[in-house]
Amino acid sequence: MFTILLFLSAVALLCLFVYNGLIAKRIAVENGWSQIDVQLKRRLDLIPNLIETVKGYAGHEKSTLEAVIQARNQALAAPTGSSTERIEAEGAISTALRGVFALAESYPDLKANENFGKLQEELSSTENRIGFARQHFNDSVGIYNTAREQIPGALVVGFGNFPPKTFFELGADEKSIAQQPPKVAF
Repeated sequence: MFTILLFLSAVALLCLFVYNGLIAKRIAVENGWSQIDVQLKRRLDLIPNLIETVKGYAGHEKSTLEAVIQARNQALAAPTGSSTERIEAEGAISTALRGVFALAESYPDLKANENFGKLQEELSSTENRIGFARQHFNDSVGIYNTAREQIPGALVVGFGNFPPKTFFELGADEKSIAQQPPKVAF
């Protein structure tokens, strides 16, 4: 009788450790998304200043500027938290911003503008931070999803709220751009 009680206690203790481990991993995923969210908000806050700077030099490039404004508005309207709509909206912003930076190549005065240079540098820095935050988030999602699918986690998942998490992946536009080799000209 004592051995059965000891065995059941050991199983209960193991389940408790696994359950708490899954909670810690789920919180790490949520924290990872929060870090992405902070950087995405930072990028959204920089966009109006960028648009105003570009308008002064390339105001007739209305379609490019409107695309950035529309992408920003869609990102602001997307639900917060890890969601497909939010990820797609942020991908649209990345694509639209590339168009604005391509304008700088056509307008030497804009390219030489100190404010534009600072904003471009700030946005570039923010994009790098977003990339690192995405990597951390995806690492956390991988660890969490692995823990919930492997035994003993798979046996404990049913006792709590442990749905699978989705990786933050590049959108279709970003994938096509990322797969293109860089152009080098001398």
